[in-house]
Amino acid sequence: MCEGAIAIIARRKLILSLAALFALNIALISLVQSARAEAYERGDSGATVREIQSRLRDWGYYDGSVDGIYGSATEKAVRYFQEVNGLSVDGVAGRATLEALGLPTGEYSAGEDASGELALLARLISAEARGEPYAGQVAVGAVVLNRVEHPSFPNTIAEVIYQPGAFSCLLDGQWDEPVADSAWSAARDALAGADPSGGAIYYFNPSTATSAWIWSRPEILTIGNHRFCA
Repeated sequence: MCEGAIAIIARRKLILSLAALFALNIALISLVQSARAEAYERGDSGATVREIQSRLRDWGYYDGSVDGIYGSATEKAVRYFQEVNGLSVDGVAGRATLEALGLPTGEYSAGEDASGELALLARLISAEARGEPYAGQVAVGAVVLNRVEHPSFPNTIAEVIYQPGAFSCLLDGQWDEPVADSAWSAARDALAGADPSGGAIYYFNPSTATSAWIWSRPEILTIGNHRFCA
């Protein structure tokens, strides 16, 4: 084989090697970006950052510009939000913080929608009604949605769930447990309009309730261990 042919083959091998290396680098970059796509911190920008700022501003945690740029003011607001809502205070809008804001987190049960509201409602149902009959799980989700529509409560799912003292699961550790598969289905059904609670805006477990006030609420029905009330 002549030297010219050998040189051509060598160049082709080099080109193929460089192309393979380039493809590998692109794949690694994509993997890294995907891994951190659900966490936002100082220096990031875009539509999700703008939505984070908008929600923090609407809820009184942020008074800066909604410009889609995660700067020091946004980081400070995120820290404030995390502190008030019992989250890990690091100034990074990761899974738990995005979920608390009612924004998509990318973490969901196989085959389910990853929307922020669905994920948040499913976690609440799982934490509050784990082990309850399926109808009771849907009813707990319906109570949250009934409160959203009621003039005496906040008007978003996230605000209802994080209203101080509204749900004991945020204080007793149940909130951090894995979300049960049935809770995803129950949340989806509640969001679709199912309401086994009969329009309830309260519920409690008669076996464990210690509040005299909750016992005074008019009973609608009982499902499993929960009494649903007007």
